[in-house]
Amino acid sequence: MATVTAPVAEEVDAPPEANPDAGLLRIVAPMVGTYYEAPAPGAKAYVAPGDMVSVGQVVCIVEAMKLMNEIQSEVSGRVERICVENGQPVEFGQEIFLVSPA
Repeated sequence: MATVTAPVAEEVDAPPEANPDAGLLRIVAPMVGTYYEAPAPGAKAYVAPGDMVSVGQVVCIVEAMKLMNEIQSEVSGRVERICVENGQPVEFGQEIFLVSPA
């Protein structure tokens, strides 16, 4: 009895995918804690996607050990994405915001 084998497809190196976040600046959590988008429940968020931020502007709060720490932007530009949900735990160095340079 003859055996038939299926042709093997050649593996072709796929072109590298474009990174949509390339060129964006990152605002990261300076400590472990809980991310809050506003100064109080029901209050307006400090920033939203599309907002312009400047160096020194408060962009969120990270609660650590029952202390509310206002996090200031170290970059200027337009907020492109908020990477965490309100009330979500964050780790030291975790991306919170992606900002396109001004």
